Amino acid sequence: MNHLTILIIKFITCLIAFGLGLDLFFDATFVDIVSFSLFVTVASYVLGDRIILPQLGRRAAAVADFLLTYLSVWIFGSILLDNYVQIGWGSIISATIITVAEVFVHLFLQDRIRTTVQNDEKVGTEKKRTGFNPKLAFSTEFASDDDIKEMIKAAKKTTEKE
Repeated sequence: MNHLTILIIKFITCLIAFGLGLDLFFDATFVDIVSFSLFVTVASYVLGDRIILPQLGRRAAAVADFLLTYLSVWIFGSILLDNYVQIGWGSIISATIITVAEVFVHLFLQDRIRTTVQNDEKVGTEKKRTGFNPKLAFSTEFASDDDIKEMIKAAKKTTEKE
């Protein structure tokens, strides 16, 4: 699946989601729906699919897509649309539909990323390491501290013997 196919799938999904969320239940123009769809498609692809998905995984990318869609409709909807009920419910409905569709797009993309990496490793190229822990698993180190009073007593004893 190449980049253009993914962008077309995302754009059609956004058109359907914004058509349902903004036009079916409320009164939004076709220009509003297309402009929201273009913005969310490009921003979601760049931010969610190209940056967050390879680094943090499907769950983080889906959350980022939901927040991006919700906030873009909320922010730009307050400028373009008049009704606050339309903005609130339209953003929730659209973000939910897009997030559900993005889960399937992310499954395809991650499968494609895995096969690309496996094919590159078969050829002999090295997988790029970012130095970032994708699972965000942190560990702690434990050590025993020396008692300072004991160290002073031991130092005094050695100096007295000399």
